[in-house]
Amino acid sequence: MSEVVVKELCAVLFPLLSRRGRRLRAEQYLRGLLSATGRKSIRNIAAQVGGPGIEQSLHHFITSSAWPWRPLRAALAGYMENTVAPVAWVVRPLDIPKAGSHSVGVDEHFAPHLGQVYRGQQAQGVWLTSPELSAPVNWRMVVPEPWITDSGRRKQADVPGDLRPESREECAVSAVLQMVQGWDMPARPVLLDMRQGPVLAATSRLSTAGVSFLARVSPSCRLLVADPASPGHRAGALAAQRVANMVTGRRTPVPWHDVVRGTPRTTTATTVPVVLPGGARPRQLSLLAEWADPAGPCSGLWLTNMTSASLFSLLRLSKLEDRTETDFARIGSRAGLRDFAGRSFCGWHRHMTLASIAHTATALSTNG
Repeated sequence: MSEVVVKELCAVLFPLLSRRGRRLRAEQYLRGLLSATGRKSIRNIAAQVGGPGIEQSLHHFITSSAWPWRPLRAALAGYMENTVAPVAWVVRPLDIPKAGSHSVGVDEHFAPHLGQVYRGQQAQGVWLTSPELSAPVNWRMVVPEPWITDSGRRKQADVPGDLRPESREECAVSAVLQMVQGWDMPARPVLLDMRQGPVLAATSRLSTAGVSFLARVSPSCRLLVADPASPGHRAGALAAQRVANMVTGRRTPVPWHDVVRGTPRTTTATTVPVVLPGGARPRQLSLLAEWADPAGPCSGLWLTNMTSASLFSLLRLSKLEDRTETDFARIGSRAGLRDFAGRSFCGWHRHMTLASIAHTATALSTNG
């Protein structure tokens, strides 16, 4: 771990905390996250930075102290923007299995990438991503309806009064829009997974806010072919997979560099002008279809409102998901992104903010 990186992050971010005691606790918590082995509980963190004598102070700092986490997240994003020059925001789901029923947000959740239901918490993280590294800067928890409508549970977990139930996909879009509308930083193209959710509603919210997006969609996603010269025009709503199959003759070999494995790769891909059916004011979109094996089935389908972008730039953008997945696997657990053991909504957000800073410090230290 680079001490220079840790000191710089502390110097840039923690002056935003108004009290000296809070700045001290923030640095202690960060250093504990970076040095503790195993689960990053407050007890383990305290053991690394001062022993049992400060455990209660750190517990109060995370669960009860009133410091706001959003300014730190915005400052972390600004630091990443200046240091790493990210080219995209990648929205990545976080599934946190958890027993019991007292921690905020715990419920039965479906994890599409696992293909199963689990009990625990579910969140969406927005990662600032470049080909070289990525780090999460914003989080939004999926808070199931019982945690909002049950006044007892809501009070117990300190859930804000203005929070409303959101699906996994709605939560992803809300996390992005919070950054676009409230943070003073340049917006980047957003990558997100819409294979399970209401694609029209999500993409409409993003387009209305002026956000460029590349959204992975399911093969069954219904689309209208908008190009009169393309097969399927005037055929009504067709499944995205069928639209892709109808234009296989237009596939183009696209070279790209696998930034995770460090090897050159080539795939075939094409784009088709489409619109989503059902919208009051249909927006022009492009369907990006990819074939990893030219002789095999379509391996990926995305919708984008970046209709003038080149096929190469869209495909290269889609591969940034691999960078985020790799960085989460090698750093995320070590930084404590799944380890908050408290019960409150605010405590979870404060822990996730500092764990995101720990992830950033580790990523920068190992890529410097």
